[in-house]
Amino acid sequence: MTLPQKNKEQRVAVFIDVQNLYHSAKHLYQSRVNFREILRMAVSSRKLIRAFAYVVRTKTGEERAFFDALTAVGIETRVKDLQEYYGGLKKADWDVGLAVDAIKISDSVEAVVIVSGDGDYVPLVEYLQNHGKLVEAMAFGRSTSTKLREAVDEFIDLEGSPDKYLLKAPRWPIKIIK
Repeated sequence: MTLPQKNKEQRVAVFIDVQNLYHSAKHLYQSRVNFREILRMAVSSRKLIRAFAYVVRTKTGEERAFFDALTAVGIETRVKDLQEYYGGLKKADWDVGLAVDAIKISDSVEAVVIVSGDGDYVPLVEYLQNHGKLVEAMAFGRSTSTKLREAVDEFIDLEGSPDKYLLKAPRWPIKIIK
C-alpha cells in the first residue's frame, strides 16, 4: 500500500495531547507551548479538516482562559475532569479518547498528525497506516518515545526551533522606571 504524500490538496486532522506537550515544555524549557505555531506547522500548506486538543479541567477552573485561547486559534477542545483518588493520586489520561477520535475521523482525511511524544500511540499509528493514512508526530525529541519516532511516517522535532514553539515568558518582576 502506498501512503499519500504531503501536498496542498491533502486533508489533514490534528490531535494534540496537551498534557504531554505541557509537561515536556515545562520540564525541558521551563516554558509554555505556543499552540498556534504547533497547529500552523502541523497543517503546513494542507487543508485542515479538524484540530482537537485534549485537555483537563480542574476543580478551580483556572484553565478556562487557556481553553478559550485554543478555540480562538481554531482548535476544538475535548475536556475531561481531573480525577483525584484517595491518597492524592491524580489522573487525566486522554490516550483512548484521542485514539477513538482519530479512528472516527480517519475516513475524512489522508493525513493524521499526532502532537505527542507518548509511545502509547504506536498501535494507533499502525492502525492508521494500515488504512492508508500518512501519520506524522510532533513533539519535543528528548521526551519522545523511540518506538513512536520509528513508527510514524514523519517525526517533527519541536526542539529544532524551540523559540518558535514556546511562549516567551515575561521577566518578573518588571521594574517600572520613572
